[in-house]
Amino acid sequence: MPSSVKALGQARTSGASMAPQAHCCSPAAVQRRLPILAWLPDYSLQWLKMDFIAGLSVGLTVIPQALAYAEVAGLPPQYGLYSAFMGCFVYFFLGTSRDVTLGPTAIMSLLVSFYTLHEPAYAVLLAFLSGCIQLAMGFLRLGFLLDFISCPIIKGFTSAAAITIGFGQIKNLLGLQDIPRQFLLQVYQTFRKVGETRVGDAVLGLMCMVLLLVLKLMRDHVPPVHPEMPPGVRLSHGLVWTATTARNALVVSFATLVAYSFEVTGYQPFVLTGQTTEGLPPVRIPPFSVTTANGTVSFTEMVQDMGAGLAVVPLVGLLESIAVAKSFASQNNYRIDANQELLAIGLTNVLGSLVSSYPVTGSFGRTAVNAQSGVCTPAGGLVTGVLVLLSLDYLTSLFYYIPKAALAAVIITAVAPLFDTRIFGTLWRVKRLDLLPLCLTFLLCFWEVQYGILAGTLVSVLILLHSVARPKMQVSEGPVLVLQPASGLHFPAVEALREAVLTQALEASPPRCAVLECTHVCSIDYTVVLGLEELVGDFHRHGVTLALVGLQVPVLRVLLSADLKGVQYFCTLEEAEKYLRQEPGTEPYNVSEDSVPEHKIALLKA
Repeated sequence: MPSSVKALGQARTSGASMAPQAHCCSPAAVQRRLPILAWLPDYSLQWLKMDFIAGLSVGLTVIPQALAYAEVAGLPPQYGLYSAFMGCFVYFFLGTSRDVTLGPTAIMSLLVSFYTLHEPAYAVLLAFLSGCIQLAMGFLRLGFLLDFISCPIIKGFTSAAAITIGFGQIKNLLGLQDIPRQFLLQVYQTFRKVGETRVGDAVLGLMCMVLLLVLKLMRDHVPPVHPEMPPGVRLSHGLVWTATTARNALVVSFATLVAYSFEVTGYQPFVLTGQTTEGLPPVRIPPFSVTTANGTVSFTEMVQDMGAGLAVVPLVGLLESIAVAKSFASQNNYRIDANQELLAIGLTNVLGSLVSSYPVTGSFGRTAVNAQSGVCTPAGGLVTGVLVLLSLDYLTSLFYYIPKAALAAVIITAVAPLFDTRIFGTLWRVKRLDLLPLCLTFLLCFWEVQYGILAGTLVSVLILLHSVARPKMQVSEGPVLVLQPASGLHFPAVEALREAVLTQALEASPPRCAVLECTHVCSIDYTVVLGLEELVGDFHRHGVTLALVGLQVPVLRVLLSADLKGVQYFCTLEEAEKYLRQEPGTEPYNVSEDSVPEHKIALLKA
């Protein structure tokens, strides 16, 4: 990695670490809110060259993808392009990752199709409201809520989405008409009408898919260019790299040329994209009501129609974008600020709604193109954004001739990697219980996306709560019974702790003294304090002793604050065992400030 790029990552790391201590108006705080200030002073001609190449590569990728994703969203093709440029400009100022590109993605397009009734007005309003929710989460620093959506849920959702999106394009690949959008009906009608396949569309679509796969394989196997290579070899490598990186644009252009050639002859064997609205989108406020043939739909009714989409779309958008940003930050050795990312995505959606964008997020595929092209800063996005605007202004008349089969091939090859076949085997080996939220999310997402995500999250939380309520307890038999909880003790775990101690110590014949080894317990609550008090009383009534060992300062502070009587505490397990075996020379500490060791008192008062 060039030293200049490393310096950029270090500058961001420094800014991220300094920000929490900085005053709200200090330079560090301003830099945290405007990450552009961290790298712009060091911007160089070398960075400009690399950013230009990367921005051009991403632009040639996003234009055909945006047209295709509009089809997935159930919207006219120009709405894909309307959604593809605002994120480039906003992220230039607010983004904390040099690699991430914001724009329409397959998953967000699928969600838009679920929740907006295939009406552009609903899609634009959903972008505005999603952006407002994301901005609020960023300002309130609620990014931690995304941590409750586990990896198995994400994998289950993305795998189901890949199948839904991919199968949804079979109709365009085969030239089938009147196929419903609901997944199960879509599967039924596609197989029922497979005999109506248009040969031209099927041949062209399969050819485009083969070309895309071959170009992708070539891209993955092109050796890196070395300065010592002869100029001719470097030139050939550059041409191959350009062709394979811009493979979507290349294949769609080829298909368009073929379709136009048939149009000139008066015979058209393909289903075409058709008329695309020309020119740049007008700047206007999002539609807070919409007029239909049956009257005016109010803002309240539009919100009710979108329903759970107002929660699912912003959350999935944040999840997808932050996952992409973290993945590439880890690969390229720099850090991102998750809450700043929330602000960037939220503002992109709010401002995007002013130019008729539907909800967008970070794209894994285009971010990979950006990173592989050697991008140095978010300035590469400016080139991408300008390229999209130029295509809207000058190329929309040519989009008429793009065959839908070619766009279907682009979508299918783009979403195929989202289906992770290895995750099932991995979870089977690592933790089989995680297969439950994965499979539940995967299956229910074919019915309704929100039910799949909600059910998977609920099961994951229940699994987490079970581990809190039933912590693992290591029991060591010896002269003295030693019980060691493996994690923190919280109120759901009180009964499990009580049952384990009573079974092992007091129900034995005769009753035994016991040591509760608390080295791994970093926190307790008041319910646990009451449970400990009851246990101490039970041991006292049976004429034996319960001793505590290895109390950490936060736990000791809680016990002191609760003024717990009769609890005996030892610094080490050896001291506790010596005392409980009634060997001379060892005395316990009662849990009161007067008897706590001096070094613990100092920590408590710190």
